[in-house]
Amino acid sequence: MMLFGKISQQLYGLKKLPWSRRDSRYFWEWLNAVFNKVDYERIRVVGPDRAASEWLLRCGALVRYRGQEKWQKDYNLLPTGPLNTYKIQAIDATDSCIMSIGFDHMVGLEHVEKIKLCKCHYIEDSCLQKLSQLENLQKSLLEMEIIACGNVTDNGIFALLRFRNLKYLFLSDLPGIKDKESIVKAFTTALPSLEIKLNLK
Repeated sequence: MMLFGKISQQLYGLKKLPWSRRDSRYFWEWLNAVFNKVDYERIRVVGPDRAASEWLLRCGALVRYRGQEKWQKDYNLLPTGPLNTYKIQAIDATDSCIMSIGFDHMVGLEHVEKIKLCKCHYIEDSCLQKLSQLENLQKSLLEMEIIACGNVTDNGIFALLRFRNLKYLFLSDLPGIKDKESIVKAFTTALPSLEIKLNLK
């Protein structure tokens, strides 16, 4: 596990190389896609929560487990112990590189109650649509925040209506959203117990 931390530090040093902006962008997009690649054998061996934790922290996100207040942010300090001991309850993906191809890591998660997507460059409508199709998440998710994700539009937000137990939704700094009145109407009608807060222009 310590190897990943060392590799990450070495890769970060590559930012200082005199690459063109285009070459640099292509490299980091490729690397982020590698970080998001799903290893189904790994999920089978260590369980969905452990595998998803590794994926999320590899991409720069944080996780919090049931019964704990501390957020896990260091890949090399993920807790060890019997399989299925640690269940992901909350995900904070602020400034992370998670993308749609990695969302299969979340298929087996049964206890996720809160997700925060903030300044996620690769989050777009198709990501939210895929996320909202995960049956376990449809049952467990209670809170969601989407902030400063520039590729998200009204279509992606409407997909969140599938989260039938959602109690809190916060949307902020999303320039792709054009009809916030329709969003409020749709969510208050479909989910009458939902608290929805908007900070949109």
